[in-house]
Amino acid sequence: MPRGDKSSYTNKQKRKAEHIEEGYEKRGVGKKEAERRAWATVNKETGGGNKSGSGRGVKDTNVSAKRGGRIGGPRGGKAAASRPAAARSRSAKKAAATRKRKAAARSSARSKTARSGARKTARKR
Repeated sequence: MPRGDKSSYTNKQKRKAEHIEEGYEKRGVGKKEAERRAWATVNKETGGGNKSGSGRGVKDTNVSAKRGGRIGGPRGGKAAASRPAAARSRSAKKAAATRKRKAAARSSARSKTARSGARKTARKR
């Protein structure tokens, strides 16, 4: 089978590549580059051509599909950026103090359990 032959791909894989390619072209990527990226994405998600042979039945991943977009939507981070620097700094200091307080509480709780465990083992002897 020559390189670039798509006969071993399922119809679903071909459709998927076509959709991905169209998306790249809408964003201004050239036709050849869009096609190359689309097939690379399909290969990454599905592990290559799925028709016939031992590769059939291998689960697809969505690893590439999860990379798009930002957490919090297209306006992610705008709310924090629009707040004054002093307010952001105050929030950061408050969060740092909370983390420090909780870490101290955790470490004291650990040392208490360690001491009680030592006492229990001493009593058994």
